[in-house]
Amino acid sequence: MNTVLVEKDALDLAAELVGNNKVVAFPTETVFGLGVKFGSKEALDALYQIKKRDKGKAISMMISKPEDIEKYAYVNENAKKIIKAFMPGMITIILKKKPHIDKYFTASLDTIGIRIPDDKFVLSLLDKTGPMLVTSANLSGKESLVDDQAVMEVFKGKIPLIVKGESISKKASTIVDLSKGNVEILRLGDISKEEIMEVLK
Repeated sequence: MNTVLVEKDALDLAAELVGNNKVVAFPTETVFGLGVKFGSKEALDALYQIKKRDKGKAISMMISKPEDIEKYAYVNENAKKIIKAFMPGMITIILKKKPHIDKYFTASLDTIGIRIPDDKFVLSLLDKTGPMLVTSANLSGKESLVDDQAVMEVFKGKIPLIVKGESISKKASTIVDLSKGNVEILRLGDISKEEIMEVLK
């Protein structure tokens, strides 16, 4: 497979590849991402294979609008506060999924991770493709990659397209599990536990 490196103005090409069940790589405001169309088993299988990721580990959904979260998950009061305060932004929330979401896309879990990126290019891509499953651009267990050259070194010949750029934060998003009623922080990124607790007061 030939891997092309494109500018951000190649939005239509990136969206077309996603629509054709391909894996594409792009910078976000946290780390570089690998993304596929949500709802395609073929695309998700390819993503797991390329990343060498265990299929028992779920991959989060990316969407472009906070109001769309309720299409896929049950939004409780704590979630509403976090969505209002931090989304779009460097946070992933885990919620109970709605019954119509096939468990194939949530690694057989009854929860789903959702993130709305604060990145103009990625939001534009999501507006064209609809929801995507997006994970950090790295081989499973390795450091997250943060620029197009590093991604090219690892994934050249394995994916069709890499969008040029460098991610901003260099840290993966903070992950907050709100699915059980209480608040459990599973991973800390640039949004701190103190900031989250302040919002939930």
